[in-house]
Amino acid sequence: MKVKMRIQAVAMDPVTNSPVMILREEDGERGLPIWIGLLEATAIASKLENIEFPRPMTHDLLKNILDQLQIRVPRIEICDLRENTYYALITLDLGGREIQIDARPSDAVALALRTGAEIYVYEEVLAKSQALAEEARRQAEEEMATAGTEEEKEKLKELLEQLDPKAFKYKM
Repeated sequence: MKVKMRIQAVAMDPVTNSPVMILREEDGERGLPIWIGLLEATAIASKLENIEFPRPMTHDLLKNILDQLQIRVPRIEICDLRENTYYALITLDLGGREIQIDARPSDAVALALRTGAEIYVYEEVLAKSQALAEEARRQAEEEMATAGTEEEKEKLKELLEQLDPKAFKYKM
């Protein structure tokens, strides 16, 4: 099953200092963050902000070519998540005959914004993404717990090293 999505934002992840594209379920609450390259983030953000360039940028050029060839883009689909990499398909309508082209999700979304194509994400991709996010959260919590324990051990070690051995003599 496919879930209709919309682009909610492009932002910078403060942890990785990388751009992240955030898709949001059109009729629901689920979101899908996808870390993308800086050039793709610029292509998406410039369209979201209606910034015009004097010459066509790559995704605008592709749209112009498709328009001249009378090829429509009815939808793009984020169809898989394997080894932390998302996969997408761009559907092209060639006068009633549809073909699908493999693409990076960021390029597919940048093109969808320019052509008015619908954006879909497969349910299984949302489920895999949620599972990965939960696993990352769990690992981060474990690392924080371990880091706190190690820090406490280090403080205890320093305290013990600073103690005077005479203070431990048993007096009668």
